[in-house]
Amino acid sequence: MKVLVAVKRVVDYNVKVRPKADGAGVDLNNVKMSINPFCEIAVEEAVRLKEKGDVTEIVAVSIGPQQAQEQLRTALALGADRAILIQSDADLEPLAVAKCLKVVCEQESPDLVLMGKQSIDGDNNQTGQMLGALTGYPQGTFASQLTLSAGKAEVTREIDGGLQTLGLSLPAIVTTDLRLNEPRYASLPNIMKAKKKPLDTTTPEALGVDTAPRVTLLNVEAPAQRAAGIKVASVDELLDKLKNEAKVI
Repeated sequence: MKVLVAVKRVVDYNVKVRPKADGAGVDLNNVKMSINPFCEIAVEEAVRLKEKGDVTEIVAVSIGPQQAQEQLRTALALGADRAILIQSDADLEPLAVAKCLKVVCEQESPDLVLMGKQSIDGDNNQTGQMLGALTGYPQGTFASQLTLSAGKAEVTREIDGGLQTLGLSLPAIVTTDLRLNEPRYASLPNIMKAKKKPLDTTTPEALGVDTAPRVTLLNVEAPAQRAAGIKVASVDELLDKLKNEAKVI
């Protein structure tokens, strides 16, 4: 069984992002970049399935600049067998990413596609669903548990009313949630081995994919600063401030 895992290069979650001075986007100069946390969970789940004997090959794929090879090498160090970089310096929209992944699915014929439910930069939560629509694969989103057996995938996902369990026929698409697993750290020996694993490079143009943007980014700005909170000495003082200062009562 072959698993395709999508990996995205994003600003590290520990970094406080800042907009550019002209508001044209997020300032990425000298900023630490990492695998999107949800994508890292997807890689970990694929590796665990391989360790259980359910999966024989893991292919990591990323769409981004040449520097995204770093994140693919990390995925290889975590346990992926080989990697594919679809190189593009443009900030591709979810639809363009889904179209690129569709072509990769046609070429690789994976039994399962694992991907993060969303990226922490755009927070769109769209690519997995769009890929499902383009490929016709059944999908299970926000997976907190995944089991494979007899050509089917059983996905447990969290919904407002509790837990929902879906049975999917393979090939299928599963997007991962935080509670699915806790990713491991790549060991030094595996990091060294990852340098020798195959990493192929292509482009959206070579795949025949139209990546023209459908949305225009007008401006990026930091959220407004909020005033610091204060402590009040009594309920009467609190009511006075709510009535005369905040004017909410």
